[in-house]
Amino acid sequence: MKKVLVTGATGSIGEQIVKEYAKNGYFVYIHYNSNLTKATELLDEIKNAELITFDMSNKQSIKEKLEDLEVDVLINNAGIIKDKLFFFMEDEEWEDVLNINLNANFYITKLISKSMIRNKKGSIVNIASISGVCGNSGQANYSASKGGVIAFTKTLAIELGRYNIRVNALAPGIIKSEMIENLPNTKELKKSIPLKRFGEASEVAQCAYFIGEQATYISGEVLNISGGMVR
Repeated sequence: MKKVLVTGATGSIGEQIVKEYAKNGYFVYIHYNSNLTKATELLDEIKNAELITFDMSNKQSIKEKLEDLEVDVLINNAGIIKDKLFFFMEDEEWEDVLNINLNANFYITKLISKSMIRNKKGSIVNIASISGVCGNSGQANYSASKGGVIAFTKTLAIELGRYNIRVNALAPGIIKSEMIENLPNTKELKKSIPLKRFGEASEVAQCAYFIGEQATYISGEVLNISGGMVR
């Protein structure tokens, strides 16, 4: 049975990715940091899974939990936002977002890819954002972190391709999730999207499964999932 690790599995997108892979016969490692209740609910629902917890901001915690873990697919999904205009952004707000959204991906991927290299197969999917493609006001930290994820993806695709390991990224636009609950002017935002609606987390999950499992000759790509908002 194939195995997948989904980080940040208790968020809206992470939850749907877990369900999508489980539905398609994968054993899922459900990562959570603090939301044990949601993680347990997911485990009860899909059965063929295991909970795994570590602090994304602590590389020692990551190493202790992942050093011996082998999976066929890695989904680097966990991320945070701490939005503020650049001039008002505190050092900690910059550092926290870069540490979790970018640095943690490096630590996790370095550990997980060891067995993929040894087995000469694997697939890595990094969840980026359209903010990392075109920037976004109030998100200097988030945009920088996701732009870094995209560059990281493209470089790893070159380096790991010789081991039959594919590395791709998804760049979601505005997706219905806990991250956008407090967005102002949602009606105006929808007008800027050619499809005139926000995306569903399940739509991102379907793309995560396609590019992680089915798209066997795609590597180094960034799949834009924004309803035409970014072209």
